[in-house]
Amino acid sequence: MNRVPLTVQGAEQLQRELGRLKNTDRPRVIEAIAEARAHGDLKENAEYHAAREEQGFIEARIAELEGKLANAQVIDVTKLPPSDRVVFGATVVVHDEDADRELSYRIVGEDEADIKAGLLSVNSPIARALIGKSEGELASVETPAGVRELEIVEVRYV
Repeated sequence: MNRVPLTVQGAEQLQRELGRLKNTDRPRVIEAIAEARAHGDLKENAEYHAAREEQGFIEARIAELEGKLANAQVIDVTKLPPSDRVVFGATVVVHDEDADRELSYRIVGEDEADIKAGLLSVNSPIARALIGKSEGELASVETPAGVRELEIVEVRYV
């Protein structure tokens, strides 16, 4: 399996979710299954079937998270030597030439991405166009509406 890049915060977030699933959600659904079994006939017991389905989702998510964490490459950008170059984990302030406004993005792993919070997936077209560029350079991003020009104003390693 390929290495999954994660920021320190992203790895902590996945660890918290995994802990919640294992320590809270899994025991709760096991208890719900036991209670539904106590009601008798399982063929027509909707509570039992719903709890079993939820158990399947929980177990699948646990396996997915354990796999991602086992293959994670946690990158702490604060440990890198300061530079004006865009790398994974860096926060980038860009000037959108077309919209004439500044935007701020932090380039993060796929599981951490939240565009509304300014967290941009490393696999997104914008991130791919920005990575490797330095302050003052232009990055051209192919979008459905055409090419967008983003000027890199500032790169922070925080």
